[in-house]
Amino acid sequence: MAPGLGGESGWFCFGFRWAGGAEGGPEPLSTEGGGPVRRVRPSWSFAALVAAGGPGRVLLQGAVSAALPPDCLDALPSETHVLLLREAALEAWPVTTGSDALLDGRPAWRRELRAAEAALPLVPGGYVVPRPPFFTALPAALPARRLLLGLEHALLLAAGGTLFSWGGGRHGQLGHGDLESRREPRAVEALQGLAVAEAAAGGWHSAAVTDAGDLYLWGWNEAGQLGLPSKKASEAAAAEEAGSAPWNRPLCERSVSPGGAGLDGRGAADGPGGDEAPFVSVQPFPALLDLPEEAEVWRVSCGSRHTAALTGSGHLYTWGWGKYGQLGHQDVATSDQPRRVCYFVERNLRVQDVVCGPWTTFVQAAAAESGP
Repeated sequence: MAPGLGGESGWFCFGFRWAGGAEGGPEPLSTEGGGPVRRVRPSWSFAALVAAGGPGRVLLQGAVSAALPPDCLDALPSETHVLLLREAALEAWPVTTGSDALLDGRPAWRRELRAAEAALPLVPGGYVVPRPPFFTALPAALPARRLLLGLEHALLLAAGGTLFSWGGGRHGQLGHGDLESRREPRAVEALQGLAVAEAAAGGWHSAAVTDAGDLYLWGWNEAGQLGLPSKKASEAAAAEEAGSAPWNRPLCERSVSPGGAGLDGRGAADGPGGDEAPFVSVQPFPALLDLPEEAEVWRVSCGSRHTAALTGSGHLYTWGWGKYGQLGHQDVATSDQPRRVCYFVERNLRVQDVVCGPWTTFVQAAAAESGP
């Protein structure tokens, strides 16, 4: 059953429209008879949808569209290749525009394994990415619980709640206090002593949620995706205010003033000598961000230059770059202040999950329980 105005559960998408056309509010996802969507794995121009059991459970939708073979259990897409987790092997196939040609010929890479051994992108002995060389080994002494892939970097959440990062670091996305890149996983020292429960890797920024529900962000803040003061977001807000009054915003919205404190004890926006700088372009240390009137954050996801956080009460907050409507506020504004997405509140829907693509946001929601 597709989600809609009647409180029906399902997945919604807002942001960049793969087939063109105007960007607008959230639209329901459908597997066209393949069962309810269980998992969404987005690329830039298309996404892999994993539906409930049965033949044809994995679909590609968007610029690349195809129903994958019945023995395909999961998929990890990019703009050049799609990794397919099949019952007895993991395969990398080049992306083609014709659905019938997707699996023609031989895969670019293949590794035999049992599907139960993999939790993409984690596989026995390491992890995979949907581009050459496809497989990278991980140190045997590093017990991985989850692995998050950014555009140029990766985060690994270890079994004990320690967060490791490596890869490109030119925007501070590794969280080590510098702009250096690293080949090997290194613990994010600023988060030592905190049990990290969830993490996310975006285009050039990262996020972590502790088991206490605290949210930390670091990396590039060009569009306010860290919730810290951004020049681009400030200019966008000034232009918006010039054309509309602030009281025109929906009453359900809540926003928080940016500028949480970094873990080094200084304000994240502090400049030389302790003076507060007007804008933050790069934050190389994790910075704490408090959401308004919310006790805890449950999940976080990062897009190319936007961020979405799901709270324990089932509310969704978004901020950062909004050119394609990916923030879900039914506008194209860029904002460095987290705002609650009213769409789900107005329809009495409780948000259950959120996954950001580069320019899109996918949200799973269900009818909220009625009060006494």
